[in-house]
Amino acid sequence: MEYRNKLVLAPMVRVGTLPFRLLAAQYGADITYGEEIIDHKLLKCERYINELDVIGSTDIVEKGTKNVVFRTCEQERNQVVFQMGTSDAVRALKAAELVCKDVAAIDVNMGCPKAFSISGGMGAALLTKPDLIHDILTMLKRNLCIPVTCKIRLLNSTQDTVELARRIEKTGVSAIAVHGRKVSDRPRDPANWSEIAHVVDALSIPVIANGDVFQYQDFHNIRAVTGASSVMVARGALWNASIFSPQGTPFEEVKREYVRKSILWDHDIKTTKYTLKEMIMHYTSLELPEGKAVTKSESLIDIARIYGEEKYYESINTKRYGVTFGSLNSREYSYVFIPRRRGGQASLGRVGASRTCILVILQSFWSTGGYGLLGEQLLYSAGRGTSEPKGKGKA
Repeated sequence: MEYRNKLVLAPMVRVGTLPFRLLAAQYGADITYGEEIIDHKLLKCERYINELDVIGSTDIVEKGTKNVVFRTCEQERNQVVFQMGTSDAVRALKAAELVCKDVAAIDVNMGCPKAFSISGGMGAALLTKPDLIHDILTMLKRNLCIPVTCKIRLLNSTQDTVELARRIEKTGVSAIAVHGRKVSDRPRDPANWSEIAHVVDALSIPVIANGDVFQYQDFHNIRAVTGASSVMVARGALWNASIFSPQGTPFEEVKREYVRKSILWDHDIKTTKYTLKEMIMHYTSLELPEGKAVTKSESLIDIARIYGEEKYYESINTKRYGVTFGSLNSREYSYVFIPRRRGGQASLGRVGASRTCILVILQSFWSTGGYGLLGEQLLYSAGRGTSEPKGKGKA
């Protein structure tokens, strides 16, 4: 992966998922970071390839559950960066090996100031442990065949920041992202672009400047001040992902496109709602009709209705489940997997059903937006015989 002269989507918790990464890429982002995922969590996961889904995706799924921890696809293979939270070199490598086949690079989070990250010795806690930083990055660099990078914050002095950056460079990383704020700074405090410039001057590897990029012109402004090779944006992209495009796109259209991508990739409702609410709050209020509707929504079909995408929702799910309304013969039979409840947990049960009955089940299920993470296995086929589905192909 090339890190020079790039526009980069920053890692954002609960935002940097597949639909939003693809949205940013559509509007011009060259590199897209996923949300930080902790190594401990990855070690409890397995890698699956969704062979039965007409769209196709590769999922990192928590063992024994339907919980998709990370979802990606071939479309973003050459531009998605997996960001990891870690405080141990051996554990970091084991976790990275699970995802390295499906991403363009691995990044280690060394800048998150949140309590949950620091308390585990991860994120910004690493900034005061240069030896551990060296061990983690060296371990990853020596054993992975894809680029390794990291993202840091400013330290208490320019000299401290530069010295740490130089030590990081010696590990062989491909690039380093620098957020122009210290751990003690708040998001409302201005980013210190001039401090990033000192890091740029001291290193030969690409530096990705981050902080206070809220419109397209800011990409040029921060480069002019810092001399950085590339620029990373977080909140500016969350508020309008078309920030990567010189001409931009109306906010309402951006939201609808995000909804369409969430439907296309069977995105979970909680994260979809969170991202939409963050978008809405920047421009208006959650107390207005749109905000209230999103807040009350319980499924992707609810979201589709809010933004006038019901037909798109139905078309995608018709393709996904292999059913075309009006083409069924009630005398033909097939097997259908329908959700059942056992002790409060969703499970799948197999029943024989006429194809007309299957449609009734599907129409009822769709109307409540219930397909969720069970969607890919809801229906094997409504016209391909009675064989049981093979399930997801484990890679």
